[in-house]
Formats: sequence, structure tokens, C-alpha cells
Amino acid sequence: MSKGMIEKLKLLPIYILIGFIAFTCVTPFITIIATSFSGHSAILTGKVGLWPVDFHINAYKAVLMDAKFYRSLMVTIFVTVIGTLLNLCLTALTAYPLSKNIKGRKYIMTFIVFTMLFSGGLIPNYFNVRQLGLLDTVWALILPSGISTFNLIILRTFFMGIPKELEDAAFMDGAGQARILWKVYVPLSKTVLLTLGLFYAVAHWNSYMNAMIYIRNSELYTLQVRLRQLVMGDMATQLTGSLSNEDQQVLVLESVKAAIVVVSTIPIIAVYPWLQKYFVKGVMIGALKG
Repeated sequence: MSKGMIEKLKLLPIYILIGFIAFTCVTPFITIIATSFSGHSAILTGKVGLWPVDFHINAYKAVLMDAKFYRSLMVTIFVTVIGTLLNLCLTALTAYPLSKNIKGRKYIMTFIVFTMLFSGGLIPNYFNVRQLGLLDTVWALILPSGISTFNLIILRTFFMGIPKELEDAAFMDGAGQARILWKVYVPLSKTVLLTLGLFYAVAHWNSYMNAMIYIRNSELYTLQVRLRQLVMGDMATQLTGSLSNEDQQVLVLESVKAAIVVVSTIPIIAVYPWLQKYFVKGVMIGALKG
């Protein structure tokens, strides 16, 4: 037996373990997909496993025919896109000066890191949002989480690793601080920014606590709040009521819940592969440089 074959056999238990862990992680989602396409009796009798039983698409009809679902989807897309762009801008504008030898930088960073350990609390945050007039607006879902301390530290560390000679050369060409940030630092930080953008986008897409606290107008409910209402049973009757009697005969509420989980997860799954190559690389660069 060759040496290369022996080395591969040594790694075989690791591959088996990784495969088992991956299968364990993917299995629940596959089961949800199978449930969303399965019939009433199959779900109630527990026959659904990794493959649909009595295949049909009535659950997706119920979800996609609901006008409130589309309204919540548009609110979530708006919060995710605008919120992520604003997060990246605020994080870059804060990380850039903190990467320089400004007076009191250590004290400022100490206060910023302190917020990772202690926060103002739920009630003070609520009063703060109310005093700013943000209640029942989409900005209540964006502005309170404008900057993540963890992401700020990653970007600041990366900025500190950029050679100062590039900044000096830009100064000699007459560039100001804003232009240096936009023309020098941002292009060099594309990998890190895309990684942080993914962090922010996933956080906005999956967030429902802020909407539960700050939003009372049902027109501004996010997709995750709609999903919670469905899981709690508040929307089940409304969704199944949009179907004909014939379709309702093969529909069970569990399949509707599974369908809306699948639909609400697809956008993130679709975006992630495009950014996957930047994910680990961006975090490692931001964590090790400087």
C-alpha cells in the first residue's frame, strides 16, 4: 500500500465525522422541505421523513396567495438592504479614525468594548426609541443596531494593517481624509466589507425581537414576525381560508408552517454562495492583521 493511500486512510475517520455532522445539520431543513410538500394524513401519521409523501404544492399556494406575506417580505427586504448599507457606512466611518493614532483612542475603544459586556437594557432602549419618534417606523428596526462592536473591531484591525505609505502618497496628491477612506481604504477592504455585510444582512433578515418591541402597526411587520404568528397559530386560519375546499382537504397547518419557513429562508441561501469565498478569508484577515 502506497504512502499516499495510508495518509488518506488516516483521514478517513475525520471525513466520516465531518460528513455525519454535516448530514445532522442539513437533515432538519430537508425534513421541513419534505413536510411542506406532503399531504395531510402523511404528516399526521408521522410518515414524512426526508422525502415528501402524497406530494402537493397547496401549502405554497396558501403562502404565496397571502397579501400580508408579500407586504412583510418587502418590509424585510427594505430593512435588510438599507440597514446593511447603513451599517457598513457607519462601521467604516467609525473604524477609520479609530485606526489612527488619535488622542484618547484607547479610552474610546475601552468604552466601545464595554458595550459588548453591558448594555443599557431593554426598557431604557425602548424609551430612547420612543423619545426619538421611531416607534412604528421601519427606522426602529435599523438605527438601534447601526454598529456592531464585533464588526467594528474586525474592520478597525484590518484598517490598521493597511500600509501608511499609501495614505501618505494620497496626502501628497492632495486627497483629504474622506477621499482617502473612499479611494484607498474601501477598495482594499472589499473582502472584509463583504464578510461584514453578510453578518449584518443575516442579522437583519432573521431579527424579529426589535419588530416585536417597537412595531405595533401590522403593516410594518417583518417576515420573521409573520412566521412567528403562523407558528403560534394566529395566521393559520387566514392562510388556509385562501384556498378552495378541495385544496384544504389535502392541506395541514404543519405543511403551511414548513412552507413559509422554506420561503423565508431561500433568499439568504441564494445570496450566501456568492459571498462564501469571502467569508472565512475576510474574517481571518480582519482578525490577524495589525
